[in-house]
Amino acid sequence: MQTIGILLPRSTYYQTIGFDLYEGLRSGLKHLGRSDVKIVTENIGFGAEKQQCYRSAEKLLLEENVSLVIAYIGHRMAQLLRPLFLAANKMLIVLDAGANLPGEWPACPNIFYHSLHNALGASLAAKQAADDGLKSAGMVTGYYDGGYLHTYSISKAFEETGGSIVFNHATGYRQDEFTMQPLKQHLEQFPDSALLSVFSGDFVQWYFEAIKESFEGQNLPVYMPPFGFEEMMLADAIYPGQHVKGIAAWSKNLSSKENVAFILAISNAGRIPNLFSLLSWESAAIALKILELMEANKNNIQQIVAGLQSFEFESPRGTIYFDAKTNTSIAPLYNATIVPDNEGKCAVQIESMANDVPDQFKKIAGYELDNAMSAWYNSYTCI
Repeated sequence: MQTIGILLPRSTYYQTIGFDLYEGLRSGLKHLGRSDVKIVTENIGFGAEKQQCYRSAEKLLLEENVSLVIAYIGHRMAQLLRPLFLAANKMLIVLDAGANLPGEWPACPNIFYHSLHNALGASLAAKQAADDGLKSAGMVTGYYDGGYLHTYSISKAFEETGGSIVFNHATGYRQDEFTMQPLKQHLEQFPDSALLSVFSGDFVQWYFEAIKESFEGQNLPVYMPPFGFEEMMLADAIYPGQHVKGIAAWSKNLSSKENVAFILAISNAGRIPNLFSLLSWESAAIALKILELMEANKNNIQQIVAGLQSFEFESPRGTIYFDAKTNTSIAPLYNATIVPDNEGKCAVQIESMANDVPDQFKKIAGYELDNAMSAWYNSYTCI
């Protein structure tokens, strides 16, 4: 029996993340006719403890003798695991939120990155603001989300259009410290500024509530990256007003047979489809391709890599393939708007497929980070 190992994190505000990742993989394998593949799990906490992640991966490789490992971790943690997978001659599929920009884009042959592209989506959201005619913007984020380099990509992309970042506001980590009051002074000084807003999970809910309380009826121009459009979280978020838009990685409202199949399978398993179950559902197709290539090429990593780099497949969010230079998946992104539902909460309206996604990815992959760096090892949203 072939065996796949998966490293599962935990999160205080996406409390189902481990179950969602596991179920996405299990249901994805079943959908592809491979329920015979065994899944073995290891917990890695928040994905920040280096020794814990290393020991868990090592256990899967040595004690469980898995054929490959899937892990929801960031680039920095993946690079720490690189020697282990090179020594084992096994493949690691990193399920990547795409919130960070690495100091250099790694191309270790044993590691492929399957991404939700939050930083890429952030840069495209900034371009939306410029296309809407806004010349000035403020960066609005929090203690946690502000620690990832999607903040760099959204501000850099806006400046590349000729716009200016005229203020920054980073709010607190706890709900009793979370405030948008400083925005009033900023917007009095810099009216008609776009709010380039980077939040995830509960922080999006708190942000929308604060916007509605402090600026109701003003319809501030808010632009957000993909994790601002996570629908499971938005279902409990108060609708903040018109002109909240940005880039979504996926929505339950996408109309394709692949998306219908994904939503039905996850719902039938008793779970709510979300970005995490989506990412691991898609990883099932990648894992099966690796198993096929391993058998055909007698575990020759170079030939497996060549096969993956020419591989593409249809997913719930569209056609996915790998960028050969960075071993990173490229998937469609979508122009999206936040609209109210019947209860005054938030829903996602997909407007169109975003243009120039591959070209923009190449652009941000080439960014010189000007000594900008992230101190977070955590898997994104795992705190």
